[in-house]
Amino acid sequence: MLPQRFWILGFVGVFAFSHGGVAKTEATYVALGPHGTFVARAVTESDTCPTIVVDGKSEAMRVRAPHEVLPLRPTASAADLSKPSVFDVTVCEKILSAPVKRATINGRPLALPAKDIRRIVVIGDTGCRLKASDNAYQDCNNADAYPFSRIAAAAAKWRPDLVIHVGDYLYRENPCPDGKSGCSASPWGYGWDSWNADFFEPGASLLAAAPWVFARGNHESCARAGQGWWRLLDPRPLDKDRDCTDPAKDTDGDFGDAYAVPLGGGAQVAVLDLSHMGEKDIPADDPRFPQYDASYRDLAVLAARAKFTFVVDHYPFLGIAGVKGKSGQFNAGYAALRSTFGREGRPLLPDGVDTLLAGHVHLWEQVGFAGAAPSQFIAGFSGTQEDVAPLPETLPEGVSPLPGIPVAAFDSWVDAFGYMTLEKKAPARWDVKVWSLDGTVQRQCHIDGRRSTCDARGTAVRKR
Repeated sequence: MLPQRFWILGFVGVFAFSHGGVAKTEATYVALGPHGTFVARAVTESDTCPTIVVDGKSEAMRVRAPHEVLPLRPTASAADLSKPSVFDVTVCEKILSAPVKRATINGRPLALPAKDIRRIVVIGDTGCRLKASDNAYQDCNNADAYPFSRIAAAAAKWRPDLVIHVGDYLYRENPCPDGKSGCSASPWGYGWDSWNADFFEPGASLLAAAPWVFARGNHESCARAGQGWWRLLDPRPLDKDRDCTDPAKDTDGDFGDAYAVPLGGGAQVAVLDLSHMGEKDIPADDPRFPQYDASYRDLAVLAARAKFTFVVDHYPFLGIAGVKGKSGQFNAGYAALRSTFGREGRPLLPDGVDTLLAGHVHLWEQVGFAGAAPSQFIAGFSGTQEDVAPLPETLPEGVSPLPGIPVAAFDSWVDAFGYMTLEKKAPARWDVKVWSLDGTVQRQCHIDGRRSTCDARGTAVRKR
């Protein structure tokens, strides 16, 4: 006979079974936030929060977001506007700050931030794409066609001190068509079932391995999966006036202030929320304009406080993408950023920004410049359908996201899945590796301040 209550611990969380066979499930993870604070989170089917034990002392967790059924936002990708966003879970949290040596939730250890963060995994664009408007239906049931769970497990074995996600977590926006076995029975929409299938379940091993910095992607804007973003991932307190439930408040709900996460030794990661930026010019009378102007000024203050600054956001400031079906044509940078961050001729990025980390383009890429411009890395290759527009080994003369500043170093890895790692050699010097699904290092690069270089293609491939 089973005891009255017993616990089974696993990657996805903690399962509690009691008389009557009712299961309570929890996902647990740690999000890093402003000023060196970090947030322990638990997602549970229960209406009440579990207890967290911090350095041997039991403490209560507070409810961040209760069970709720929210109206599905009327986006272009929503095929059935009558389907609500069901969050049949309670999101609980406890805000912590150093020094904390050990913390557990229901006996499960939490991954806490190290004082000196030296090993970082960078991933992005991890969800399984189900989008009717593009006739795009990824085989979510196939771990080769949708390999995020494999990537998360491999990255966890690398034993990182930190995971940085550059945005776009939820891609299951439309139902899988009848007769398509590759995605049959997949949940869809913006409720907990889709969040769990697209992020929490496949990413569970990596959520357990290290604390996370969560950047917000355009898929997490208010008109899409913003409700889940604010409930589940953003490290700051949940404000009901900006939780993406009321469309009249989307201007505030679509934006978060810039903040920085210390890495030790004078290095830091500054996080920007550019989720609703888009790709076109933003005029001065657009409500986004003063928000991004404030982000620029805040970033300048944050960058001045550190010896070395990574900036993470979703849209690549200095990325270069091929144009599908048009060989030799390229999109370099974004007009929206040039019209806001680079307004009135000021530098596109303030002094003190050294390396940019982004996603949005579904590939891996490195762009380096001569002079004072920061380097750009794109890591949007960790699960969703990959971009297939080819990129050359050497860019044509004049192709640059910074007019008048030529690209000094360029490398890319297209139409393949993987993850990127950063290893600190000094606060301003980092080694970069790009890993494929089979455990092979596809690229090796080096960051030295604002400069970055990669080894010649074909020379860096080796088994782990």
